[in-house]
Amino acid sequence: MSIEIVRGYRKNARWVLGLLLSLAGTACLSGCLVGPDYKKPQLDMPTNYAEQPQIKQARTWWNSFNDPELNSLLERAVKANTNLLAAESRIRQARAVYTETASQEYPGLTATGAYSRSRPSQNAPSVTGAEGPNVASMDNFQAGFDAAWEIDVFGGVRRTIEAAGYNVEASIEDRRDAMVTLLAEVARAYIDLRGFQRQLGITQENIKAQRDTLELTKTKQRAGLSSDLDVAQSEALVYQTESTMPTLETGIRQSAYLIAILLAEEPMALDKELLTSEPIPNSDVPGIPLGLPSDLLRRRADVRRAERQLAAATANIGVAVAQLYPQFSLTGSLGLQSGNSKDFFSWPSRYWSIGPSVSWPVLDWGKIQASIKVQNELAEQAFLTYKQAVLNSLQDVDNSLVAYTRERQRQTSLVGAVDANKRAVELSLKLYTKGGLIDFLTVLDAERQLFAAQDALAQSQHDAVADLVSLYKALGGGWEDMDAQLQAAATQPTTQPTTLPAMTGAVVETAK
Repeated sequence: MSIEIVRGYRKNARWVLGLLLSLAGTACLSGCLVGPDYKKPQLDMPTNYAEQPQIKQARTWWNSFNDPELNSLLERAVKANTNLLAAESRIRQARAVYTETASQEYPGLTATGAYSRSRPSQNAPSVTGAEGPNVASMDNFQAGFDAAWEIDVFGGVRRTIEAAGYNVEASIEDRRDAMVTLLAEVARAYIDLRGFQRQLGITQENIKAQRDTLELTKTKQRAGLSSDLDVAQSEALVYQTESTMPTLETGIRQSAYLIAILLAEEPMALDKELLTSEPIPNSDVPGIPLGLPSDLLRRRADVRRAERQLAAATANIGVAVAQLYPQFSLTGSLGLQSGNSKDFFSWPSRYWSIGPSVSWPVLDWGKIQASIKVQNELAEQAFLTYKQAVLNSLQDVDNSLVAYTRERQRQTSLVGAVDANKRAVELSLKLYTKGGLIDFLTVLDAERQLFAAQDALAQSQHDAVADLVSLYKALGGGWEDMDAQLQAAATQPTTQPTTLPAMTGAVVETAK
């Protein structure tokens, strides 16, 4: 390309650039953003919860159970759970959409190149003269750049970018909510497993004691000191107690299968690890990080997600309102065109064009106004969804608090009932064996009451821990602790190991 062409292009490019900058400056100075500016809603929140247990230093809640197996299961679930990985994918998708949307704010430049060879018809009027047809093949060489820019005078593009940014933040909160749900589901399934195992152990202990009583009754029957009725009643109690075992064994298996699925494993993959009986985690934790009801607006990921979705819906109103105003664009092209390859790079082959354009809907039969109304109603729905999420969070905490505190009270009474029933069984057996001072039905009733009390206590121990997990989930579920640990691990990986390592591709976001 000759120096003259380059200089000419530079001159034209400077003129085009100057025009673009002038228009950009006009748009920036106008600073016009139509539609409402988002402000976080101020909701009335209660000052206290229904119950107020002792409050101590908050910490990662699963560590309060002091159960290494539970910690290990949660760690593996965070790495592999498919729902959590899908939530991460949605974050990456939202960020890609944001990048795509943000590109609309800047001019676009497209490089073009083309070659064509054509031959017109011999009978075409344009090639047929008085002396007959004048037909010749023609070449066309073309190369250059096309530019286009929609100048965002009224902020429609900026509102679109704003909405996309809020959607990214909502997707992050969605991943946090998926994390909270996953941690609670794994913990609940693990507590169910240990609860069924505890009940099965109690059942087996009672069956052994009831069989000993049966053997005692048979011995007395053979000696003529007891009737066949006593033996039949004792056998019936043994069979009745044994009948509860299959249901408990089913619960154990199904709980182990659920844990495996939550860890993205095949159902029976964890049988060797989980089917060995272990105690139910202790529900007597050092303290509960309760805080104030208003803290739920910051800690609950589902509430935070609903608030970000409301912000995005508000921005979309501005996108719709911007359609009422003129749309300004600037297009241009610069390049070379020639019918002969040897002249392609010559100065006369140059071409360029530039020009602004404007479009403004004059008659649309109410389409834009209807679109604005749609976005307003969507924003209203988003606000109501946010408000309902806040109300649901308050209900979740109060329900879990009441259930946990009352179950702990019930547990204390059941401990006393078990102790009393143990004494009743011991005394009834002594009185029965010493000359039949009481009838055998009293012995059977005492054993039956003991089994019922022990089973109820095991169920209460399970329920108290399950209610505690529900309370932790209702309070926000520990994602703040996890994010802090993940950030600390990112900055000091050798001195600050995490309890739960970061997931593949996840980016930790701090609470705002």
